[in-house]
Amino acid sequence: MSNAILTVDGLQYSNWSREIFEQMREGGVDAVHATLVYHETIRETLLRMGEWNRRFEEHADLIMPVRQPADILHAQQQGRIGIFLGAQNCSPIEDDIDMVEIMRDLGLLIMQLTYNNQSLLACGCYEAVDSGITRFGRQVIREMNRVGMVIDMSHSGERSTLEAIELSSRPVIISHANPASFHPAKRNKSDKVLKAIAECDGLLGFSAYPFHLKNGPDCTLAEYCEMIARTADLMGVEHLGMGTDLCQNQPTSVLDWMRNGRWSKDMDYGEGSASNAGWPAPLPWLRDSRDFPNLITGLREVGFSESEVAGIMGQNWVALLERSATPQQQASQVA
Repeated sequence: MSNAILTVDGLQYSNWSREIFEQMREGGVDAVHATLVYHETIRETLLRMGEWNRRFEEHADLIMPVRQPADILHAQQQGRIGIFLGAQNCSPIEDDIDMVEIMRDLGLLIMQLTYNNQSLLACGCYEAVDSGITRFGRQVIREMNRVGMVIDMSHSGERSTLEAIELSSRPVIISHANPASFHPAKRNKSDKVLKAIAECDGLLGFSAYPFHLKNGPDCTLAEYCEMIARTADLMGVEHLGMGTDLCQNQPTSVLDWMRNGRWSKDMDYGEGSASNAGWPAPLPWLRDSRDFPNLITGLREVGFSESEVAGIMGQNWVALLERSATPQQQASQVA
């Protein structure tokens, strides 16, 4: 059964199975932004899409694809979980701008411009120097705006993020990160970036990945929800959502693929510490999707109203997709 409160998780990358889908339904999760790829090429991305088509067929009683924002509400009404697909890197388009529209037509709603490193489009948050949006990146941003593919800057550097917001005619998101003022991880975002996201009518999805939290796996639910309350004062509650970054039942080899891809022979420890080599211990209040009601309780306990809780838990995500994931009319060609 679905919660009365529409619940959307703005980022998960789990080892998908019927058990995990059942946990989502038990926790009242109505829709999830599922990471499709990290460093995969065009062909590999199509194979991942094929895997999802098989899941939609095999588990049709539990899950359904989200191709447009209204599909999330349809999923909630049917007691199923809507799955909308995103890429955590720009590798699915390789060096071909035509792939932006093709991938969007196939159901890729969200794409990050880079994953930690410099890409063909922008600079990642782990590079020593952020060179900003590239020439190709400017073209891709314009094309993503046109076809209704949401620009996600979760793993991007500060300059690149601010330039993407400036260049984009549509809202830009950070689907899974936290304020750097709460915990100074490289992946977390400065107040300057968070204000810019709000000013472009975008959205921040709060991460529950322990490496992004103060005190790691010992971060309490109260501390987490107090962080959200402080961010609401900075950005406005309408620009906040959830993006837990849950990675359930994944082997360490998947973590290595996220961090190393094909580009490194050395182990990339993310924040630079070998203590982060493996998966972190789970948060006791968010072990899996069945614990989503804890977030609702925590938000209420720090003083959010019922309408504000409903926004953070899901309605803000639907509104963001309505603003950013619907195709625009073909721009007229200038001679």
